[in-house]
Amino acid sequence: MALVTGGVVVLDCAEPEKLAGFYAELLEATQVDAHVNRVEIRSADGFRLALRRDVNATAPSWPRPENSLQAHLEFEADDLDEVERRIVGLGGRPMETGDASGPTEERGYADPAGHSFTVRRGTATAPKQG
Repeated sequence: MALVTGGVVVLDCAEPEKLAGFYAELLEATQVDAHVNRVEIRSADGFRLALRRDVNATAPSWPRPENSLQAHLEFEADDLDEVERRIVGLGGRPMETGDASGPTEERGYADPAGHSFTVRRGTATAPKQG
C-alpha cells in the first residue's frame, strides 16, 4: 500500500474563486471543494488543481530572474491555435509563443493572476533550458 496516495497542484493567488473559474472553463472541470480561502477543481481525466488565497500574492516575474518561476503547469492539446483563442478569451495572455508565422509544438501563457503554464502537443522530451 502506497504511503502517499494522491496529490494536487496548488497555486497561491489573490482571488481563488476567480482563478478557479478560469481553469474550470479552460479544462472543462468541475468544482469539487470550496472554502473561503481555497477552491479545488477536477477535470474529467482526474487532474486536480487547487487555488489558495494569499493576501500578499504577487505574480511570478518569469522569465525574468527576480521572483522567477514559482510553479509551472503543463497541458496537452491537439489544436494549439484553438486552445490559444480560448485562453485569451478567458482572460489569459500569451507569453513566448515562439515563431508567430506558424504552429509550434509548445506555447507559453499566463493565467489572469500571472501564473505561467504551457500547452504542448505530445509529451516533453527535451530538458528545461534556463
